[in-house]
Amino acid sequence: MMDNEASTLHNRLALFRAEAGLSRKDLAERVGVNPQTIGFLERGQYGPSLELGLKLARVFGVSVETLFSLEAFAPLAQQLAATK
Repeated sequence: MMDNEASTLHNRLALFRAEAGLSRKDLAERVGVNPQTIGFLERGQYGPSLELGLKLARVFGVSVETLFSLEAFAPLAQQLAATK
């Protein structure tokens, strides 16, 4: 990554959490953090440690790359249309 490039980590955490029917508090308890940390992660105000990223991915049964990316994720509707 170049020095002048913004380091923004994109995530789908809120989407996966909502799909699983988990509150921020529920998810936080499963991975051992404060519920506020989940909120910061979802808003992109905090980047998780590798350990936390792996724990979050394990909760949802997906790879870390499915939850987090250095590039913006394509809109979900666009991804679904591409699979038809």
